[in-house]
Amino acid sequence: MNHSTASDPAHDIWKEQRHPLDRIFHPRSVAVIGATEREGSVGRTLLWNLISNPFGGTVFPVNPQRHSVLGLKSYPDIASVPEVVDLALIATPAAVVPQAIRECIAAGVKGAVIVSAGFKEIGPAGVALEQEIMAAARLGGMRIIGPNCLGVMNPVLGLNATFAGTIARPGNVAFISQSGALCTSILDWSLGENVGFSTFVSIGSMLDVGWGDLIEYFGDDPHTKSIVLYMESMGDARSFLSAARPVAIDKPIIILKVGRTAAAAAAAASHTGALTGSDDVLNAAFRRCGALRVHTISDLFDMAEILAKQPRPQGNRLSIVTNAGGPGAIATDALISGGGALAELAPETLQQLDGFLPPQWSHQNPIDILGDASSDRYAKTIEVVAPDPNSDGLLVILTPQAMTNPTKTAEELKSYSKLGKPLLTSWMGGAEVLAATEILNQAKIPTFPYPDTAVRLFNYMWRYSYNLRAIYETPSLAADSDLWSPDRPTIAKILTSARTSDRALLTEYESKQLLSAYGIPTIPTSIATSDREAVEIADRLGYPVVLKLHSETITHKTDVGGVQLNLGDAKAVISAFEAIAQRVRAIDPAAFLGVTVQPMVRLEGYELILGSSIDPQFGPVMLFGSGGQLVEVFQDRALALPPLNTTLARRMMEQTRIYKALQGVRGRSAIDLEKLEQLLVRFSQLIVEQPQIAEIDINPLLVSPEGAIALDARVVLQTTENTISPAIRPYPVQYVQQWSTDSSITIRPIRPEDEPLMVLFHQELSEESVYLRYAHMVNLKHRIAHERLTRSCFIDYDREMLLVADRKDPETSEHQILGVARLSNLHGKNEAEFALIVRDSYQERGLGTELLRLLLQIGREEKLNAIVGYILTSNYKMQSLCEKIGFELKPERGEGMLKAVFVY
Repeated sequence: MNHSTASDPAHDIWKEQRHPLDRIFHPRSVAVIGATEREGSVGRTLLWNLISNPFGGTVFPVNPQRHSVLGLKSYPDIASVPEVVDLALIATPAAVVPQAIRECIAAGVKGAVIVSAGFKEIGPAGVALEQEIMAAARLGGMRIIGPNCLGVMNPVLGLNATFAGTIARPGNVAFISQSGALCTSILDWSLGENVGFSTFVSIGSMLDVGWGDLIEYFGDDPHTKSIVLYMESMGDARSFLSAARPVAIDKPIIILKVGRTAAAAAAAASHTGALTGSDDVLNAAFRRCGALRVHTISDLFDMAEILAKQPRPQGNRLSIVTNAGGPGAIATDALISGGGALAELAPETLQQLDGFLPPQWSHQNPIDILGDASSDRYAKTIEVVAPDPNSDGLLVILTPQAMTNPTKTAEELKSYSKLGKPLLTSWMGGAEVLAATEILNQAKIPTFPYPDTAVRLFNYMWRYSYNLRAIYETPSLAADSDLWSPDRPTIAKILTSARTSDRALLTEYESKQLLSAYGIPTIPTSIATSDREAVEIADRLGYPVVLKLHSETITHKTDVGGVQLNLGDAKAVISAFEAIAQRVRAIDPAAFLGVTVQPMVRLEGYELILGSSIDPQFGPVMLFGSGGQLVEVFQDRALALPPLNTTLARRMMEQTRIYKALQGVRGRSAIDLEKLEQLLVRFSQLIVEQPQIAEIDINPLLVSPEGAIALDARVVLQTTENTISPAIRPYPVQYVQQWSTDSSITIRPIRPEDEPLMVLFHQELSEESVYLRYAHMVNLKHRIAHERLTRSCFIDYDREMLLVADRKDPETSEHQILGVARLSNLHGKNEAEFALIVRDSYQERGLGTELLRLLLQIGREEKLNAIVGYILTSNYKMQSLCEKIGFELKPERGEGMLKAVFVY
């Protein structure tokens, strides 16, 4: 079979033209529009910073009033500059910025930083200026940072395109801030603390370039090891999440987010809306993409440093070694209150410690080795405690005492800098520990003046690991995943009926039908419009029963006395019907349409709430927690962004207090957590597939060892056509189809659950197929490593599409993947690169042709401009296939490759 190669994490054979943002961060030439010699002006400072910090490029002042500025020849306009400029720094009054942008585009400038203020922050007039700027920029393919910003620095290159007083030190942290004033403060602080940066960006009001663009760009930057953000507003939430998730697995993204969005939970009459606050949603979003949120500036940079120096912990269990009881107790309090746990030392560890420590040592964690601890005692204790399997990290505390040598102890610790788990230290004291802290820092062992600070950072570390594992842990597949799909005709009928009658509120009966269509168990429910009909239904169901108000307008039935429980006979049913009717008609005669009749459920179990509401930034947000009538009082809930898989569903449950009870407590059996996971997954699918839904509550969702059942449900529809899309693109079901040549083969987008099948697929490939796909040999161990397969199975459908040809054996019902075709968006372009490989036993049957044809169809539907691929010159079959389908083949300089190009 034919294969194409594509860029691969292990081996990138593709060399393409510059990224659009390179013109801003790696410019070959810079023009300063608004350059001047006026003391204290922004235009003068920008120009001076550029020429006093040589970056290897040319600087052109633009000022129509002067022939030279600061000794450099000045040009009356950008069109007069004798070469094409990469980056324009614009420091003119806001009113003339649109014209300056248009002139730059006419001159071929592709990057701009607008430091000028006076745009949307001043009101409608400023907004109009921004719209002018963006209309021009889009036509000219220009990328813009700002307006209202300090500028950008690339300290590694020596570029200072800001009006700050000095350039930052070179380093490996990309710092991005919405506050220019904070930038200058951080810059001043960093020089004193010897903190260095790969890039220093004042992002301003994000007219064009936003968080997602920069995270993606610095994710590819070899000089950047971590990305640090000071965020005031999110901007494009979908772009941020899409960019952050693949980057966070390799480079920490650490965020200091201030303020709360204006649209907090002022909203809804729903329980979910009342419980969902915008800041909580933001935390859920950061968890979902693997970013770490901190709450102080010092934590922001401490975490960047610590994650660069030490490995991430696998869990939250910490061992504490100290020569004083007080600091150990302080550290313990901070650890437990922050969600961490003291490691329970293994018996063999305790036995070894007993062998050499004084009898008075603490005999537990924290490990108090007493005030006369020598450097040797510290070293031997660490040697014994570090490998303990019950421990995920180690904190060593030293207080200066007469018998303690801080410097010598630090020297002893140098050899333990690489334990495979984080090692943190707290050398308490002033001048007498300075030499020791310098030794520890040089050995890449983070040290802090106070133990509670170190512990707080450890708690951040394990949460960061926990969130990343949730994103990339292979989820389980539902047992009925091949057979089950929503009852879409029933769903469409319910929603159409509500729209036709101009209703935003579904009845309880309709709400339960909707849930049932998504496989969520509901209690049998029938509508009765008279007391006699209610009795007939109750006789059929069997007593006792429950009567609830049936209404198209009243939101919460219990608030109007619309729920009657435990009705044991026909007389009770008639009485309850009349009572509900009387109460509701007194409020609104038109609201009473009858009652629903349901069996009275007496299952022993737990009442949960499962719901969703719309966040103005992130779209639908899912809620899970303790339910019942006191749901707002207890506020035991967790939020997540849909869609979920089973792993993310479990992580969501783990954030609640009720989760411990669900596992079984006080002699009560555990509920079936796997079935509850699947229920949450299906509920999340409902949310993302039905954008007409504004709010949905299942309260209570009764769960017990016997199962789960929705006892009550409430659904509110959007009142406007302008729905907010999910922040995370759901599974693209529109690209699932049967292969016409073989009906046992389904071609569909990949899922995280496919990882085991991908392992088997790679095990069946021949060496020739592997070589043709990757343009070099990739050994099997590397191809099937979880860390690598996560990049194939856990994809963002906004950024790439990976199709698998999935064959289900008609006899065994087992699945196998026969072929894989990938379409990956190229950064900074509206183009994608394709790759294709087919299992050897299925080559030359037309499957590769079908997969490539479908990739072209997807590219058209995703509105791409072009698709490219790279083919070995010896791969004649793939060349023939590409030409047959409509690709143009071009030689690739010096690579032994051909470039296949398909332009739409």
